[in-house]
Amino acid sequence: MLAAWGRFVFRRRWWVLGISGLLLVASAVIAAQGGKLESGGLITTSESGKASQLIERELPRAGGSTFTVIFSSPTLDAKSSEFRAAVEAALVPLRADRRIASIVTPYDGTVPDPTLLISKDAHAVAVDVAVKDELAVARDYYPELRALVRSDRLNVQATGVLAITNGFNVVLQEDLRRAETVSLPLALILLLIVFGSVVAALVPLGVGVLAVVGGIAGMFLLNRVTSVSVYAENVVTLIGLGVAIDYSLFITNRFREELRNGLDTQAALAVAMATSGRAITFSGLTVAIGLSGMLFYQGTFLSSMGVAGAIVVASAVFYGLTFLPALLAILGRNVDRLRVPIFEPDPSGRGWWHTIASAVMRRPVMVLVPVVAFILLAGSPFLHLRLATGDVAVLPKHEESRAAYDKLRADFVGADLNHLSVVVRYPNSDPLAKDHVPALVDLAKRLRALPNVQYVDDPRLQPADLEAIFLTPRSQLPPQFQALLTQTVGEHIVLFDVATTLAPYSDEARDLVRSIRALDAPPGAEKLVDGFTAIDLDTVNYIISRTPIAIIYIMAATMFVLFLLLGSIVLPLKAVVMNLLSISASFGAMVWIFQDGHLSDLLGFTPGSIDPTLPVIMFCTVFGLSMDYEVLLLSRIQEEYFKERDNTQAVAMGLERSGRLITGAAAIMVGVFAAFATADMVLIKAIGLGMAIAVAIDATLVRALVVPATMRLLGDLNWWAPAPLARLQRRIGLSESAA
Repeated sequence: MLAAWGRFVFRRRWWVLGISGLLLVASAVIAAQGGKLESGGLITTSESGKASQLIERELPRAGGSTFTVIFSSPTLDAKSSEFRAAVEAALVPLRADRRIASIVTPYDGTVPDPTLLISKDAHAVAVDVAVKDELAVARDYYPELRALVRSDRLNVQATGVLAITNGFNVVLQEDLRRAETVSLPLALILLLIVFGSVVAALVPLGVGVLAVVGGIAGMFLLNRVTSVSVYAENVVTLIGLGVAIDYSLFITNRFREELRNGLDTQAALAVAMATSGRAITFSGLTVAIGLSGMLFYQGTFLSSMGVAGAIVVASAVFYGLTFLPALLAILGRNVDRLRVPIFEPDPSGRGWWHTIASAVMRRPVMVLVPVVAFILLAGSPFLHLRLATGDVAVLPKHEESRAAYDKLRADFVGADLNHLSVVVRYPNSDPLAKDHVPALVDLAKRLRALPNVQYVDDPRLQPADLEAIFLTPRSQLPPQFQALLTQTVGEHIVLFDVATTLAPYSDEARDLVRSIRALDAPPGAEKLVDGFTAIDLDTVNYIISRTPIAIIYIMAATMFVLFLLLGSIVLPLKAVVMNLLSISASFGAMVWIFQDGHLSDLLGFTPGSIDPTLPVIMFCTVFGLSMDYEVLLLSRIQEEYFKERDNTQAVAMGLERSGRLITGAAAIMVGVFAAFATADMVLIKAIGLGMAIAVAIDATLVRALVVPATMRLLGDLNWWAPAPLARLQRRIGLSESAA
């Protein structure tokens, strides 16, 4: 089928090229229009997610549509009239903006304890700003609001949900531009080394750009029907550049090889499609299968990222089978123009890759044992992995919202407290009915009695004081208690604010959440716990619970696709084991660097627990990308095996024919991924560096040493399948006789 497609593309090369060009233009238009991507989200089915929805629905809280402005001066006292006048002057444009719902300062008498908004050294004040719109709307115009707040007397910084959300978007876009600026020239240099020709080097790079544009267009189309994470654009670019350049590199190289063997352009293109084209089709399937494993994490941004990644892989395969062969058909032997002779392949087929493979297969056990032991040792740090959801600390310290957040927690009393929200819901009645109040007060007492709880609702109140507040008509209460009821009592819910000094993502804080959840709810009521720690705990538990089925699906589906490609049940199983080796080493490096903090000064990040989404993203992408090289290597070994049915010779020749190319392709992919390791965002930095390490280990230690050693030990068993399955595979007809 693919050989016939290669001949068809040759005959209709200008039409195929034109249609590909039209699709590119359409993709570019869609990508240029862009769209607003989501910065994150709750798992709505979790306890914390349900509590958040109740709070948002029933209480007049601004929720995520808030930000805090910090005014500071090294010389002026925050309580002085001069400081106050400077603050008020800076807020005038903000107060005049109709999008603002409220502005709370320590000077206006609207807060019970204004000293909480003045720093400990009395040289800074915090001003809380709430807007009228929800976060999804307000984030678009937040930069306009921030630009309104200026002062020639005071230093101005902003933090809070809106500011941090904007910080994520800005940093991610800067990371993407930086990575593209570094990766494209680096890829071109490496392609020149691999091909030794300017024209041949530019072809894969062009296909890579086309695939990324198509993938980003597909991502924004997907965003019109479901929310897509802000991280998706970086991941789409990272994966798209890597796989598209690799795929086009393999097809272009096979095309040039067949031309050197004396075939004309049409025949060379047919063979390239039947061999490398078939390999990249199956490789694309395996990469897409790996990414589709993220679909098991519905309710998180992982699912949208998995779909977006699969779209860009499909884009890479599409352009690799259409635009690329049409361009090669037009170029013909001109693909070797503008020679830059650097490394030339050995035409005898007895080059150094053949030598390495032969040496390994002479002593397979002596090679296998130490190499596998080294890889497992490299992966051992993963055994002390600790998962915790990322917060503002994943932003670089120089970003404004991160710097202001750190200042707020360090300089303001109570700003470093961790708040847990306990929601008590009476589905069908008034939560402050007289028969409910004693049970609510009792719950407040039990909450206050838990270890490490500083206060419940207000540091000046004891739980017993709540009974009088709950039973007194609201109009007869002092203003600060009226405000307390407005913020904590809805139509069907009562909210208790539990404050603790425990760090939000610590094990002790998680234990406190578990202790609160273990308390009995008041009779006739439902009790739910929300807050950063509760969200963290629910997210980690959710991802851990979904991971086994995702891993089983990815491995089973990949083995099935490899069986259809190779007609063996042994090689797919071996390929999965090889992939797990590569992944284990990259996971160990991820923990050693980003959790244990090694190289943190060099790479410029704050070490800490691993975000629970990071191992999922790493596994799903690295598994597919590692299988990419396995497919390309095994398909070439299989081609050689079918010639003489000599397993040892097939492995040596297959590695000789593809080893140099796999190493070059891996070097390009490592370069692309390493460019993303320059990101300021810790998650993107970790993904880029982790994937670069995985691909480097996979293409060197695993493919060059472990694969030939294991295939030598297995011998002809490599190609075995039960007779019924073998007949089924032949009947499906996925082999290419033209090869």
